[in-house]
Amino acid sequence: MRVAGAFLGLLALAGCATPPPKDPDALAEYNEANDRYEKLNRKAFAITMWANKYTLRPVAKAYIWAVPRPLRNSFGNLYQTMNEPVVFFNDVGAGKSRRAGDAFVRWCINMTAGLGGLIDVAAYAGYKHHDNDAGLTMATWGVPSGPYLFLPALGPSSFRDGIGYGIDVGLAPWNYVPRGYGLVTFNWAYSIMGTINGMATNVDALDQVLKDSLDPYATIRSAYQQQRKAQAAAIKADHRATVPDWYSNR
Repeated sequence: MRVAGAFLGLLALAGCATPPPKDPDALAEYNEANDRYEKLNRKAFAITMWANKYTLRPVAKAYIWAVPRPLRNSFGNLYQTMNEPVVFFNDVGAGKSRRAGDAFVRWCINMTAGLGGLIDVAAYAGYKHHDNDAGLTMATWGVPSGPYLFLPALGPSSFRDGIGYGIDVGLAPWNYVPRGYGLVTFNWAYSIMGTINGMATNVDALDQVLKDSLDPYATIRSAYQQQRKAQAAAIKADHRATVPDWYSNR
């Protein structure tokens, strides 16, 4: 439903773009922001911040109060481990075999020695987590991001990243568990818990932005765009050998 809503939102935006200004300075600022749907995006941002104030933030704060930090960390590890197959497939798609191997090893170690992902044993073994998704994979292929979007269900995004989100849902093996099995319930439970845990992780940072920034919307937009560019650049620049150093030196 979230994917369908995102795509419907993309289609609805098609005729709502703000035309570029004619003033050279304003045009440069307009192009740098890459936010031709800013009016609609700001409305979506306002709705999200309203929901954050009266629903999401209280839930996140209650979760922090009720759940000890070590347990929250374990839930975060579990959610991260369950997403490793998506990272693996995207590493393969980006042509980064070393990164794909690391993601695969992380999943194997944490699903076994890490008690199903509750403990990030792989990190202690030298296999640190790295992010990747279909939006970043397409970025490494040279696919432009398209205009910036702020979607109520997803937050900061873009045309490329919105499409990538749908691809990632299709890549997640947990979405293909047959109905009637306990894993379906687990899938829903870990997804909800992962969402709440993510909200709790970022609630203080969001509070700080809303408190200190003159324009929180623009601050979040800029931070998101810079982060995505940096992540895509890091993937492109990763030219490590497929075989780990410890194996090559045997």
